[in-house]
Amino acid sequence: MTVRQGVSAELAESTYRTRTPRSAALYGQAIEAMPGGSTRATVYFSPYPPYMARGEGARITDIDGNSYLDLLNNYTSLILGHADPAVVEAVVDQVRLGSAFGAPSPVELDLAGEIESRVPSIDQLRFTNSGTEATMYALRLARAHTGREAIVRFAGAYHGTHDWVLAGTPGVPRAVADLVIELPYDDREALRAGLAGRERTIAAIIIEPVLGAGGMRPASRKFLAFLRDFSERHGIVLIFDEIIAFRVGYHGAQGFYGVTPDLTTFGKIVGGGYPLAAFGGRREIMSLTDARRSGSLVHGGTFNGSPVAAAAGLATLRHMTPDRIEALNRAGDQVRTRLNDDFRRGGVDAVVTGLGSLMNVHLGRETLEPAGRTEAQRLFHLEMLNAGYYLAPRGLAALSTPMTTSDLDGFVTSTTTVASEVLQGVNAGAARGR
Repeated sequence: MTVRQGVSAELAESTYRTRTPRSAALYGQAIEAMPGGSTRATVYFSPYPPYMARGEGARITDIDGNSYLDLLNNYTSLILGHADPAVVEAVVDQVRLGSAFGAPSPVELDLAGEIESRVPSIDQLRFTNSGTEATMYALRLARAHTGREAIVRFAGAYHGTHDWVLAGTPGVPRAVADLVIELPYDDREALRAGLAGRERTIAAIIIEPVLGAGGMRPASRKFLAFLRDFSERHGIVLIFDEIIAFRVGYHGAQGFYGVTPDLTTFGKIVGGGYPLAAFGGRREIMSLTDARRSGSLVHGGTFNGSPVAAAAGLATLRHMTPDRIEALNRAGDQVRTRLNDDFRRGGVDAVVTGLGSLMNVHLGRETLEPAGRTEAQRLFHLEMLNAGYYLAPRGLAALSTPMTTSDLDGFVTSTTTVASEVLQGVNAGAARGR
């Protein structure tokens, strides 16, 4: 790429609009049909998102014909990229047999067995359609198991969109907020102080081992081990939300860290690109969902354990052997190292965080908490789109197996260049405004 002496918001947006007129037209129609023009808050950004026409391997193409290296992969769920032949074959075969039944299917059991064989802490599990449902049921189980009501979560975490993880937001009763304690991430002393005298009121501590929406920040092993010990001492259910982090190891994040939770939630890659998630863990806790028991926890859902999604997830997990996961993680480690070295050598005020094949580009150190909420971050995202790289607006990226060395070399070069240009432009604009 040609290095420019700074880039302005006007130039970035003008370039983007010039490249995406058909997406602009569709967005104009969408805002009449759907509030905000979208049925999914996370895919919106200003001035409008590009509308995708197709995806193949590591690349996606929008309706204007622009091609992008897809580093978002539907928010980390497509570890094999788009239209992987084995996944397509599994899905087509299952659709021909039937897409949904008011009964269990063999492939549902196969996927459950695959997950349970990889994650020793999972004695039993149940499927849901989304990560939101998985964390909701995990928290409900913890309250039923302990007879307690309060839960602990951590600042910057995203556990879906049910009331218990969105306390204090519009539409959520104030009574819910009274039972939710939010604490700083990866801070033992803050947890001790925040829960002093309240330990026996806590039903669950829920944590992402790799903080996704909070900037792809891995927890320290010491902190996770501390949570395990603290939970055991006080009779608290420890929940690992591995909806994103499961991809970092063959045995998930808990295997990588060597810390065992009581319950785990799964999503993203376990559905192979289709709507499927799960929650599971210790048999004595999961047995509370056993419909054969009187007074069992109610868990239903028309499409729970969808045969099509289960077939896609099973094909994906079977492909992701320990060697393939390690190779993808190694590629992620190399990309983060190269970018951080380039930023440091070039005096660019940026940093890349993450673990394994997960990462987040932060422009300006202040974006680490919270991530991706500055003008520089917004412009970086827009300019990366203009350069042909699709990331989340906050800078989140996740590698997929079809990505080549050339793909990743181009991403590193473009990221370094765009970050430098954007920060020059933002700093120049700030200087003119003084």
